[in-house]
Amino acid sequence: MNLSQKDQLYNWHPYTQHQTTGLLPAIVKGEGVYLWDENGKQYIDAISSWWVNPFGHSNPIIAKAIYNQLTTLEHVLFGGFTNKPAVELAEKLLSILPSNQKKLFYSDNGSTAVEIAIKSALQFFYNKGEKRTKILAFEEGFHGDTFGAMAASGITFFTEAFQGSLLEVVRIPLPTTENNSLTLLENVLQTNEFAAFIFEPLVQGAAGMVMYEPQELDKLISLCQKHKVFTIADEIMTGFGKTGKTFACDYLSEQPDMMCLSKALTGGTIPMAVTSFTQEIFDGFLSNDVNKALFHGHTFTGNPTGCAAALASIELLFSNEMQENISRIEQQHLQFAHRLKKYPNVQNCRTLGIILAFEIKRETTESYYGDFRNKLYAFFIENGIILRPVGNTIYVLPPYVTTNEQLEIIYKTIEKALEIM
Repeated sequence: MNLSQKDQLYNWHPYTQHQTTGLLPAIVKGEGVYLWDENGKQYIDAISSWWVNPFGHSNPIIAKAIYNQLTTLEHVLFGGFTNKPAVELAEKLLSILPSNQKKLFYSDNGSTAVEIAIKSALQFFYNKGEKRTKILAFEEGFHGDTFGAMAASGITFFTEAFQGSLLEVVRIPLPTTENNSLTLLENVLQTNEFAAFIFEPLVQGAAGMVMYEPQELDKLISLCQKHKVFTIADEIMTGFGKTGKTFACDYLSEQPDMMCLSKALTGGTIPMAVTSFTQEIFDGFLSNDVNKALFHGHTFTGNPTGCAAALASIELLFSNEMQENISRIEQQHLQFAHRLKKYPNVQNCRTLGIILAFEIKRETTESYYGDFRNKLYAFFIENGIILRPVGNTIYVLPPYVTTNEQLEIIYKTIEKALEIM
């Protein structure tokens, strides 16, 4: 048996209905934007492997940093100890995050980063003796698959089996100049029941790269601050350059109280996440009463090897080469968006930083993992391009090392799909 056949025997994959899914390609090598399967077929990774890999596969700079750390100190518990890479990474992150962020809590993935933020908001008010047990979120948001993160997420088929077991969440529509999100938010905040408002700043990734304006989000954050409701910016997808700035929150005038980071944090190498906080939130857990501490932890919290990978990743991000690449890809996307105007079946084409997305017009509403989406996905895989359409939405989110020639291959394959689908 080959790897794909053995995989089918043993493994359970995420977001997969195995009753109707065949053999999956077995990837054995990666370099730059390319991946190769066990049969030698080459693929361009046009979505940075779920948005984690901005500097290309098998990046030698990050690999060297990991090797050096592994041969010095691979791991030490963070409960009762600290370590040099964890301190250095905290110092580095706080120098590039919004200026009100003062404390970091390390964990291991995006869902847990969100879980920590939600738990901290709820316990902050509990510590004060104030009952605030609900959170606010956007419709169609996605924040992860652990229970708190899942509760905050608004894509119902991900969560409908657990509806009776989740935190109470009130949802408002994305803010636009056409809807009444601000008025809705003002009305619900009058009850003083809410601990936090969580949002994906400017781009809702899992909803299909749905974009909205920073000025509208600023208004919502300002209103939450007025009502002493903490704001949580989920930058797990948008962080580290994808929107054209280091963080999507850098487009805002207002600053969130908490931020959640993961995915590109370590350049797609080691699972790691960070939740950052204002000093006010941290101080809400200081007490002579030990029970007011945040009793939350992960075995690999502050893992030195992950921190070393993150430090190398951040250094790469701020290199002249990567900053120029981000600007270059942004310009290439804008040119391709102009090309797409000639296709009558393309609608709502949008770009932000290295993210490009659009919908293919359909007579009926397409489901998230429906037949049309699956045909698109299979077409791109057959043509050596890794893209994961969301319903009838196609998006491109390539590694920053993608050349113009490689982008053109992606673009032409998309155009081919538009002509035959």
